[in-house]
Amino acid sequence: MTMMTPPPLDQEDEEMLVPHSDLVEGPQPMEVVAQVEQTSTVENQPVEDPPSIKFTWTIENFTRLNTKKHYSDIFIVGSYKWRVLIFPKGNNVDHLSMYLDVADSTALAYGWSRYAQFSLAMVNQIHNKYSIRKDTQHQFNARESDWGFTSFMPLSELYDPSRGYLVNDTVVIEAEVAVCKVLDYWSYDSKKETGYVGLKNQGATCYMNSLLQTLYHIPYFRKAVYHMPTTENDMPTGSIPFGPAEFIL
Repeated sequence: MTMMTPPPLDQEDEEMLVPHSDLVEGPQPMEVVAQVEQTSTVENQPVEDPPSIKFTWTIENFTRLNTKKHYSDIFIVGSYKWRVLIFPKGNNVDHLSMYLDVADSTALAYGWSRYAQFSLAMVNQIHNKYSIRKDTQHQFNARESDWGFTSFMPLSELYDPSRGYLVNDTVVIEAEVAVCKVLDYWSYDSKKETGYVGLKNQGATCYMNSLLQTLYHIPYFRKAVYHMPTTENDMPTGSIPFGPAEFIL
Protein backbone atom coordinates (compact mmCIF):
# COMPACT_ATOMS: atom_id res chain seq x y z
CA MET A 1 0.00 0.00 0.00
CA THR A 2 1.48 3.32 -1.04
CA MET A 3 1.63 5.96 1.70
CA MET A 4 1.43 9.63 0.83
CA THR A 5 3.93 11.81 2.70
CA PRO A 6 5.76 15.00 1.72
CA PRO A 7 9.23 14.18 0.42
CA PRO A 8 12.03 14.57 2.98
CA LEU A 9 14.55 16.94 1.46
CA ASP A 10 16.87 17.47 4.41
CA GLN A 11 19.32 14.70 3.58
CA GLU A 12 22.43 15.97 1.85
CA ASP A 13 24.42 13.65 -0.37
CA GLU A 14 27.97 14.43 -1.42
CA GLU A 15 27.90 12.24 -4.52
CA MET A 16 28.11 14.01 -7.86
CA LEU A 17 24.73 13.92 -9.59
CA VAL A 18 24.71 13.29 -13.31
CA PRO A 19 22.31 12.45 -16.09
CA HIS A 20 22.88 8.96 -17.40
CA SER A 21 24.95 8.85 -20.59
CA ASP A 22 24.18 5.43 -21.98
CA LEU A 23 20.93 6.30 -23.73
CA VAL A 24 20.36 8.19 -26.95
CA GLU A 25 18.96 11.69 -26.45
CA GLY A 26 15.46 11.44 -25.08
CA PRO A 27 13.86 8.51 -23.29
CA GLN A 28 13.15 5.19 -24.96
CA PRO A 29 10.05 2.98 -24.54
CA MET A 30 10.10 0.40 -21.77
CA GLU A 31 11.52 -2.87 -23.00
CA VAL A 32 9.27 -5.90 -22.58
CA VAL A 33 10.91 -8.59 -20.49
CA ALA A 34 9.67 -12.18 -20.59
CA GLN A 35 8.62 -13.77 -17.28
CA VAL A 36 9.10 -10.50 -15.40
CA GLU A 37 6.24 -9.17 -13.32
CA GLN A 38 6.17 -5.72 -11.80
CA THR A 39 3.62 -3.72 -9.91
CA SER A 40 3.57 -0.03 -9.21
CA THR A 41 1.25 2.04 -7.10
CA VAL A 42 0.80 5.75 -6.74
CA GLU A 43 -1.62 7.94 -4.84
CA ASN A 44 -2.22 11.62 -5.32
CA GLN A 45 -2.19 13.79 -2.25
CA PRO A 46 -4.28 16.98 -1.86
CA VAL A 47 -3.16 19.82 -4.09
CA GLU A 48 -0.29 21.70 -2.49
CA ASP A 49 2.36 24.18 -3.48
CA PRO A 50 4.54 22.56 -4.59
CA PRO A 51 2.57 19.44 -5.61
CA SER A 52 4.29 16.25 -4.52
CA ILE A 53 3.72 12.50 -4.30
CA LYS A 54 5.40 9.32 -3.17
CA PHE A 55 5.61 6.63 -5.86
CA THR A 56 6.34 2.99 -5.01
CA TRP A 57 7.71 0.60 -7.61
CA THR A 58 7.84 -3.12 -6.82
CA ILE A 59 9.87 -5.24 -9.24
CA GLU A 60 9.47 -9.00 -9.01
CA ASN A 61 11.84 -11.56 -10.53
CA PHE A 62 14.51 -8.89 -10.36
CA THR A 63 17.48 -11.15 -11.08
CA ARG A 64 15.77 -12.31 -14.27
CA LEU A 65 15.81 -8.85 -15.83
CA ASN A 66 17.79 -9.24 -19.05
CA THR A 67 17.76 -5.60 -20.17
CA LYS A 68 20.42 -3.01 -19.45
CA LYS A 69 17.86 -0.33 -18.55
CA HIS A 70 14.42 -0.66 -17.07
CA TYR A 71 11.61 1.93 -16.69
CA SER A 72 8.83 2.13 -14.14
CA ASP A 73 5.23 2.91 -14.98
CA ILE A 74 4.45 6.58 -15.59
CA PHE A 75 3.15 8.64 -12.67
CA ILE A 76 1.86 12.22 -12.55
CA VAL A 77 3.19 15.03 -10.35
CA GLY A 78 2.16 18.64 -10.88
CA SER A 79 0.37 17.65 -14.16
CA TYR A 80 3.73 16.36 -15.49
CA LYS A 81 4.56 12.79 -16.47
CA TRP A 82 7.49 11.12 -14.71
CA ARG A 83 9.03 7.67 -14.39
CA VAL A 84 11.97 6.04 -12.67
CA LEU A 85 14.81 4.57 -14.72
CA ILE A 86 17.22 1.97 -13.37
CA PHE A 87 20.20 0.07 -14.72
CA PRO A 88 19.93 -3.27 -12.83
CA LYS A 89 23.57 -4.15 -13.59
CA GLY A 90 24.86 -0.56 -13.46
CA ASN A 91 25.37 2.13 -16.08
CA ASN A 92 28.96 1.10 -16.90
CA VAL A 93 29.75 0.95 -13.17
CA ASP A 94 29.56 -1.77 -10.50
CA HIS A 95 26.70 0.07 -8.79
CA LEU A 96 22.97 0.19 -9.31
CA SER A 97 22.22 3.31 -11.38
CA MET A 98 18.92 5.11 -10.76
CA TYR A 99 17.39 8.26 -12.26
CA LEU A 100 14.18 10.29 -12.39
CA ASP A 101 13.07 10.69 -16.01
CA VAL A 102 10.62 13.01 -17.81
CA ALA A 103 8.46 10.36 -19.44
CA ASP A 104 7.22 12.38 -22.41
CA SER A 105 10.27 14.56 -23.07
CA THR A 106 10.41 13.84 -26.81
CA ALA A 107 6.81 15.02 -27.26
CA LEU A 108 7.10 18.31 -25.37
CA ALA A 109 7.24 21.73 -27.01
CA TYR A 110 10.58 23.32 -27.86
CA GLY A 111 12.23 25.03 -24.91
CA TRP A 112 10.31 23.13 -22.22
CA SER A 113 11.66 23.14 -18.70
CA ARG A 114 10.51 21.93 -15.29
CA TYR A 115 12.10 21.97 -11.86
CA ALA A 116 11.73 19.24 -9.24
CA GLN A 117 13.09 18.32 -5.83
CA PHE A 118 13.12 14.55 -5.44
CA SER A 119 14.53 11.56 -3.62
CA LEU A 120 15.12 8.00 -4.83
CA ALA A 121 15.24 5.08 -2.43
CA MET A 122 15.99 1.36 -2.37
CA VAL A 123 13.84 -0.02 0.43
CA ASN A 124 15.34 -2.48 2.89
CA GLN A 125 12.58 -5.04 3.30
CA ILE A 126 14.04 -6.55 6.49
CA HIS A 127 15.03 -3.42 8.41
CA ASN A 128 13.48 -0.28 6.95
CA LYS A 129 15.95 1.95 8.81
CA TYR A 130 18.68 0.62 6.52
CA SER A 131 16.86 1.74 3.37
CA ILE A 132 19.12 3.78 1.10
CA ARG A 133 17.66 7.16 0.15
CA LYS A 134 19.33 9.96 -1.80
CA ASP A 135 17.96 13.46 -2.40
CA THR A 136 18.64 16.04 -5.06
CA GLN A 137 17.02 18.69 -7.22
CA HIS A 138 17.26 19.49 -10.90
CA GLN A 139 15.81 21.66 -13.64
CA PHE A 140 14.88 19.21 -16.37
CA ASN A 141 15.04 20.20 -20.03
CA ALA A 142 15.49 18.63 -23.47
CA ARG A 143 19.25 18.19 -22.95
CA GLU A 144 18.89 16.76 -19.43
CA SER A 145 15.55 14.97 -19.37
CA ASP A 146 16.71 12.59 -16.64
CA TRP A 147 18.79 13.11 -13.52
CA GLY A 148 19.94 11.02 -10.62
CA PHE A 149 22.69 8.74 -9.34
CA THR A 150 24.95 6.66 -11.55
CA SER A 151 26.49 5.01 -8.45
CA PHE A 152 23.40 4.66 -6.27
CA MET A 153 24.49 1.58 -4.31
CA PRO A 154 27.01 -1.26 -4.81
CA LEU A 155 25.69 -4.22 -6.78
CA SER A 156 27.34 -6.54 -4.25
CA GLU A 157 25.03 -5.19 -1.54
CA LEU A 158 21.93 -5.12 -3.71
CA TYR A 159 22.21 -8.73 -4.89
CA ASP A 160 23.11 -10.16 -1.48
CA PRO A 161 19.80 -11.54 -0.09
CA SER A 162 21.09 -11.28 3.48
CA ARG A 163 21.28 -7.47 3.17
CA GLY A 164 17.49 -7.12 2.87
CA TYR A 165 17.21 -5.21 -0.40
CA LEU A 166 16.49 -8.28 -2.54
CA VAL A 167 13.87 -10.50 -0.87
CA ASN A 168 12.18 -13.37 -2.72
CA ASP A 169 13.79 -11.97 -5.86
CA THR A 170 11.86 -8.73 -5.37
CA VAL A 171 13.05 -5.16 -4.85
CA VAL A 172 11.04 -2.13 -3.78
CA ILE A 173 11.98 1.33 -5.05
CA GLU A 174 10.47 4.61 -3.89
CA ALA A 175 10.50 8.01 -5.56
CA GLU A 176 9.31 11.14 -3.76
CA VAL A 177 8.89 14.05 -6.16
CA ALA A 178 7.92 17.68 -5.55
CA VAL A 179 7.48 19.91 -8.60
CA CYS A 180 8.44 23.54 -8.02
CA LYS A 181 7.85 26.72 -9.96
CA VAL A 182 10.44 27.49 -12.63
CA LEU A 183 11.72 31.05 -12.30
CA ASP A 184 11.29 33.15 -15.44
CA TYR A 185 14.50 35.17 -15.50
CA TRP A 186 13.35 37.30 -18.43
CA SER A 187 10.52 38.85 -16.43
CA TYR A 188 12.24 38.69 -13.03
CA ASP A 189 12.53 42.09 -11.32
CA SER A 190 15.42 41.89 -8.85
CA LYS A 191 14.74 45.20 -7.12
CA LYS A 192 11.03 44.46 -6.79
CA GLU A 193 11.59 40.97 -5.39
CA THR A 194 14.68 41.51 -3.22
CA GLY A 195 15.36 45.24 -2.99
CA TYR A 196 18.78 44.76 -4.63
CA VAL A 197 19.90 45.54 -8.16
CA GLY A 198 23.56 44.58 -8.43
CA LEU A 199 27.06 45.07 -7.07
CA LYS A 200 28.49 48.30 -5.69
CA ASN A 201 31.43 49.61 -7.67
CA GLN A 202 34.11 50.65 -5.18
CA GLY A 203 36.37 52.18 -7.79
CA ALA A 204 37.87 50.63 -10.94
CA THR A 205 36.19 47.30 -10.14
CA CYS A 206 33.50 47.26 -12.86
CA TYR A 207 35.22 44.48 -14.82
CA MET A 208 35.60 42.35 -11.71
CA ASN A 209 31.97 42.99 -10.77
CA SER A 210 30.86 41.80 -14.21
CA LEU A 211 32.95 38.65 -13.84
CA LEU A 212 31.61 37.97 -10.34
CA GLN A 213 28.03 38.34 -11.49
CA THR A 214 28.70 35.88 -14.31
CA LEU A 215 30.43 33.38 -12.02
CA TYR A 216 27.59 33.72 -9.52
CA HIS A 217 25.39 31.61 -11.83
CA ILE A 218 27.70 28.63 -11.20
CA PRO A 219 26.29 26.74 -8.16
CA TYR A 220 29.69 25.66 -6.81
CA PHE A 221 31.05 29.23 -7.01
CA ARG A 222 27.95 30.61 -5.32
CA LYS A 223 28.28 28.04 -2.52
CA ALA A 224 31.94 28.97 -2.05
CA VAL A 225 30.98 32.65 -1.68
CA TYR A 226 28.36 31.77 0.94
CA HIS A 227 31.00 29.89 2.94
CA MET A 228 33.47 32.78 3.09
CA PRO A 229 34.00 33.69 6.78
CA THR A 230 32.63 37.08 7.88
CA THR A 231 31.76 38.87 11.11
CA GLU A 232 29.49 41.77 11.98
CA ASN A 233 32.55 43.93 12.67
CA ASP A 234 34.09 43.53 9.19
CA MET A 235 34.62 46.77 7.32
CA PRO A 236 33.56 46.70 3.64
CA THR A 237 36.76 48.46 2.59
CA GLY A 238 38.88 45.68 4.11
CA SER A 239 36.72 42.62 3.48
CA ILE A 240 36.63 40.67 0.24
CA PRO A 241 33.10 39.24 0.68
CA PHE A 242 31.74 42.58 1.95
CA GLY A 243 33.75 44.73 -0.46
CA PRO A 244 33.33 44.34 -4.22
CA ALA A 245 30.33 42.07 -3.68
CA GLU A 246 28.36 44.54 -1.57
CA PHE A 247 24.76 44.93 -2.70
CA ILE A 248 23.15 48.34 -3.18
CA LEU A 249 19.53 49.44 -3.14
